[in-house]
Amino acid sequence: MSTFNLPKQTNFYKGKVRDVYTIADKYMVMQVSDRISAFDVVLPRPIPYKGQVLNQIAAQFLNATKDIVPNWMISSPLPNITIGHKCETYPVEMVVRGFLTGHAWRTYKSGKRELCGVTLPEGLKENDRFPTPIITPTTKAHEGHDEDISREEIISRGLVSKEEYEQLEKYTLAIYQRGQEIAKERGLILVDTKYEFGKKDGVITLIDEIHTPDSSRYFYLEGYEERQAKGEAQKQLSKEFVREWLMANGFQGKDGQQVPEMTDEVIKGISERYIELYENVTGKPFVKEDVSEEDTVKRIEEELAKLGV
Repeated sequence: MSTFNLPKQTNFYKGKVRDVYTIADKYMVMQVSDRISAFDVVLPRPIPYKGQVLNQIAAQFLNATKDIVPNWMISSPLPNITIGHKCETYPVEMVVRGFLTGHAWRTYKSGKRELCGVTLPEGLKENDRFPTPIITPTTKAHEGHDEDISREEIISRGLVSKEEYEQLEKYTLAIYQRGQEIAKERGLILVDTKYEFGKKDGVITLIDEIHTPDSSRYFYLEGYEERQAKGEAQKQLSKEFVREWLMANGFQGKDGQQVPEMTDEVIKGISERYIELYENVTGKPFVKEDVSEEDTVKRIEEELAKLGV
């Protein structure tokens, strides 16, 4: 995938899976590529339609939550392109958890009962539901790993003011609740997820992707209680299956480890899982769309022209 040269382009940022163009210091054009990362490493081969899956899920959920909080999206004119407002971003990510799983479970299992300043109740087992959802924020790292941080540290270090941070918490819990309600309609549980916020003209604004399998973890609702009662693993819908395949093949992103060979069969399997994720999360059939680079640029330019660029 090559880099575009767009009208009034003022910046370009290539992330692990996204290419972000800043236009006239006012708008952003985000292209969600088919690149895939795990353990902070971009894997050697792209996954067909992964960008379309992530972009279209995010667009659907941004539309479904815009009555709760304004968001950055203006339009999503192409399968893997979203155009939106440039916002001044907050230096923290709001991670919200309804269940004891993943990083929270690893912390709990080690004997600790506090995560990001939040006290965890005694007597829980892996994948148990918390009495109420908890927020476990992280710092936003440009390089390397994000780090856990507490609400108190965020405020005392002046990363976000107390008043604004309290508003971010309210928005986070409200969007998560909406996400859980929609997931339930699809026979799923939205287990945990993360949100990023910024400010546009002084107004707190939801940015980036939401409720995608790359930023969220889903369980299947049917059989959840029975599996918990028996101490069985939960059926998951997330990117975890990619990490599990890598670990089973001896790769965890550590120095000296080689990424296992991604055969055509492996690539096809991952692509099919992403499409399955899309259909489960959105409740819609997935329609594969292939757009040429020339048509992509043309459509982006037409959308920018509507914005006066």
